[in-house]
Amino acid sequence: MLTKEQIYSYHKNGFVVPDFKLPEEDLLEIEKKHFELIKKYPAYINYCPAVLLKDHTFLKYCLNSKILKFVEQLIGNNFALWNSSFFAKPSKNGFETPWHQDGQYWPISPLATCTVWLAIDDANEENGCLRFIKGSHKNQKLRKHKRNSGENLTLHQEIDKSELDASQLHNLILARGQISLHDVYIIHGSKENKSSNPRRAMTMRYMPLTSKFDHDFIFDSKPSFKINKIYKVINQK
Repeated sequence: MLTKEQIYSYHKNGFVVPDFKLPEEDLLEIEKKHFELIKKYPAYINYCPAVLLKDHTFLKYCLNSKILKFVEQLIGNNFALWNSSFFAKPSKNGFETPWHQDGQYWPISPLATCTVWLAIDDANEENGCLRFIKGSHKNQKLRKHKRNSGENLTLHQEIDKSELDASQLHNLILARGQISLHDVYIIHGSKENKSSNPRRAMTMRYMPLTSKFDHDFIFDSKPSFKINKIYKVINQK
């Protein structure tokens, strides 16, 4: 359970790190699954935008009961899992993720999502940890972005530098197995990884059922399983 202070921190800063650690057994399973994914799809060595479309067995970790409870405390008890991604950032040549807001990419109306970010490795400044601009979510609006066509980037929408307040920069230092939860509007990104250690992370994205996601808009192929059925997670008391 999140404490009142942690819930307040999420709404004030745009993110929170709960008292939670995924069991080592699960982390080892994820490592194995990710290795198999990259072996089959080498292009995803840095970033797989929709991992459940390639291997729906990753769904197990998205349905962790403790994680779902954290999400429920933040966005209510009726919500859906709509996406999971994998940001691998391998050692020596891990790609940068420019400053951005998640909502810039997503056809959700009204725009609302809580993202869970799971550290598969220790994440620190040396290997390209996630970075937040604290409080940048508060006006619940998308800022000005432009396309960055540079190489070695996981994403190519970059927020205008005039929107950044460096005094509110927070490096998200996490140990292996820890998670953070962040708001759809918070400005965030990560530097490249030139260290000798990988910085793998899995994201799980949940939206309230008062919003609608247009899957046909974003996905250019249909999954081999019934995505709308298996993604739906409704916690009704």
